[in-house]
Amino acid sequence: MISILQRGELGDMFEAVSAGRRITEADALRLLECRDLNAVGALAEVVRERKVGRRASFIINRYINYTNYCILSCQFCSFSRKKRNGDGFEYSVEEIVGKAREALALGITELHIVGGLHPTLPYGYYVDMLRALKALDPHLQLKCFTAIEILHIARLARKPVPAVLAELREAGLDALTGGGAEIFRKSVREAIARGKETAEEYLDVHRTWHRMGCRSTTTMLYGHVESLADRVDHLRQLRDLQDETGGFCGFVPLPYHPENNAIPVSTPPSGADTLRTMAVSRIYLDNIDHLTAYWIGLGVKLAQVALSYGADDLHGTIVEEHIFRMAGAKSPREQTEAQLVRAIREAGLVPVQRNTFYEPIRVWPDAPAPAAAGTPPPGAARQNPVSA
Repeated sequence: MISILQRGELGDMFEAVSAGRRITEADALRLLECRDLNAVGALAEVVRERKVGRRASFIINRYINYTNYCILSCQFCSFSRKKRNGDGFEYSVEEIVGKAREALALGITELHIVGGLHPTLPYGYYVDMLRALKALDPHLQLKCFTAIEILHIARLARKPVPAVLAELREAGLDALTGGGAEIFRKSVREAIARGKETAEEYLDVHRTWHRMGCRSTTTMLYGHVESLADRVDHLRQLRDLQDETGGFCGFVPLPYHPENNAIPVSTPPSGADTLRTMAVSRIYLDNIDHLTAYWIGLGVKLAQVALSYGADDLHGTIVEEHIFRMAGAKSPREQTEAQLVRAIREAGLVPVQRNTFYEPIRVWPDAPAPAAAGTPPPGAARQNPVSA
């Protein structure tokens, strides 16, 4: 494939990527429009191997969506409910602590907590939740809240965002989630999420968090009404902020699920579109080290294939997820550690358990070669991973 790239229509791109040179927005658009999916994937693999070698990671975590009551009515959202709907939910701090306690017994290292913009929960609810969870285990990493949730919480507190972020960090917040980025282009944002925070507000919350010395992930929701040029514009703004702060530790492209949404889409993201978007994201976002194939949005099999198109992470065990499930995702609610290790090994890569910041916790040894029938494989009695 490499020799074909050198000779083919992407030869100039191969030279630039191999030399570590940054591609332009025009280059990214050209790659998104390229019909040769495998060639684009091969370019992404050059970047991925340079950054992480032959490793692919996952995290042992649990999702908790603390409420789906929300004051917004984003057109694409199947998750949010109003009080009048009668089928919403909200968890008390005690209920969340109970879920966390059960998850800790299973060996999680991270809680990933997001929810709707609840109309009546007070500021103290969020602070108390973080403190109670940290009191369970000070080493448990709390990755909580999207940028729009932070803006909502700041309005509740009647305090500026920097002050609220500082107080939440003091209470135990370790990282911000990347949700809510959607597509940054104003016209697209108006069409799918009218009333939500602007792109500038989203980026500024993360900028403020990064300037405090903290980290976050970021996302892109693709495959609805946006154009390919809109995707590139979104990636450009993320790359620009990462040049400025260096605070993003991972990027998570999210496919739009139209089944239970108010935005009709006749051609939702195909497998080829997803793999091409993954690959181009890996090539263009040269300053964000990790690219996650979010299995609950893609399905495990396609996420596994994405590991050969630039992705180096499958996300986590998750256990409980409402947002994509309510949008129509048919994937299971959770994956076990063993299932994620197997998926990575089947892709020909070395499994790594990571923490919230994509730092390795455990590295599994290379899988042994198949043995002759009736012969136990070498080291069969020792299947434990080695320390990172």
